[in-house]
Amino acid sequence: MMVKPLADRVLVRPIEMAEVKKGGIIIPDTAKEKPVEGEIIEIGPGRLTEEGKKIPMEIKKGDRILYGKYSGTEVSVDGTEYLIMRESDIFAIISK
Repeated sequence: MMVKPLADRVLVRPIEMAEVKKGGIIIPDTAKEKPVEGEIIEIGPGRLTEEGKKIPMEIKKGDRILYGKYSGTEVSVDGTEYLIMRESDIFAIISK
């Protein structure tokens, strides 16, 4: 199934953090924080201004991003969990 976000929305695959921390401590699933890092899978065409001018997206497919802990709406597509959120919910692009 293909999901194409509308306007200034993006489809994000959350990136889970490692289970083992630096001291070798294993964090159980119940104590894990929600991920705040993800990868852009799909982007919308951009939002329209009141004058009808399209504002292009600043991000692109494949970008790694940081977003708010409770940002977006969770969706499941073919058994994989994604988030759909507005571009304005994204805090930063992580350089590789």
